[in-house]
Amino acid sequence: MKLAAIDIGSNAVRCQISSVLHYNERNIFKRVEYLRYPIKFGEDVFTTGIISKAKEERFTKFLHALKLLMEVHDVSHYMICATSAMRQAHNAAEIIKRVKAKLDMQINVIDGQTEAELINKVIFNLLDEKNYLHIDVGGGSTEFNVYVNQEKIASQSFEMGSIRYQVGSKNDELWMSMKQWVKENARKNHVTRAVGTGGNINKIYEMAGKMAGKPIFRKQIEEIVVQLESMTMEERLTVLLLNPDRADVIVPAARIYLSAMKWGRIESMLVPTVGLKDGILQALYETHYTKSIQITADFENK
Repeated sequence: MKLAAIDIGSNAVRCQISSVLHYNERNIFKRVEYLRYPIKFGEDVFTTGIISKAKEERFTKFLHALKLLMEVHDVSHYMICATSAMRQAHNAAEIIKRVKAKLDMQINVIDGQTEAELINKVIFNLLDEKNYLHIDVGGGSTEFNVYVNQEKIASQSFEMGSIRYQVGSKNDELWMSMKQWVKENARKNHVTRAVGTGGNINKIYEMAGKMAGKPIFRKQIEEIVVQLESMTMEERLTVLLLNPDRADVIVPAARIYLSAMKWGRIESMLVPTVGLKDGILQALYETHYTKSIQITADFENK
C-alpha cells in the first residue's frame, strides 16, 4: 500500500509518497518519492492578504503534476493540508473551490492546533524520558509542544514564522506572548532539551555536520547564524549551495529557534528530520489501514 502526504506551507509545497511496510509488529514508511516546490505563498499573504493569480496558476499546475504522479505510483490514499498562509489568505476559499472543480482534489486548511497534533503523531515515538520543548518553525507559524515522559502536556501555536519575520511582520506583542509561554511552560516542567523540526533547522543541523541522533547545541546554531549573516545572498547560493527559498529565510527561522531555547534555558536540541508530512502519513495509515484490518477481522469472524 502507498500513501501520499501533501503539505502546503507558507514557503513551499511538499509531497511525499511512501510505501507502508510491516516488520516485527512495526510500521515502516519507506519513502519512494519526495518533491518540494518553493511556492512562497507567505510572501503574498503576509504583505497583501491574498495569493496572487500568478502563484495560484503555478500552484494548480503543480498539484496537477502531483495528481498524475500519485496515479503512476498507484497511491491508495492521500491527504492535502494547508497551514498558515492559506489560513490567512482572503481568497483561499475561492482557490480551494477552483482546485476542487478542476482537479477533484480537496485541500484541508488546518489550524495550528491540528498541525501540532499531526506532528505529535511522529515526534513522541522518538523521545525518551527527558522533558522536551518541541519547536516547529514554519514560514507563517511556530508550534510549541512540551513533552514529559513521552506525553504531550502543553501545546500552543503562534502566527509567527520565518517569512513573517523576514517581511517585517514581527509583532512585538505576539513575540512577548511567545516568550512568556515558553518561559512559563518550559521552566515549570523542568524542560532540559529541545526538539527542532522544520526545513531550516534540518539544514542548520546538516551544516553543523552532526550525525543522526546526536544533539546540536545552541552555541553551534549561533555560530552558523553568524556565518550566514556574514555572507551575501550570492555567497549563500554559490558557496553554501543553499536553495534560493532557503537562503533568505534560514536566518529568521534560526532566530526563532534560538530565542525559544534561550527563553527555556535550553542548551541542546535533537533534530529528527520529521515534520507535518510524516504526521499526515501516520494519520492516513491510522484512518485507512487500521479500518481495513477491522473490516477483515469482522468478516473472518462471521
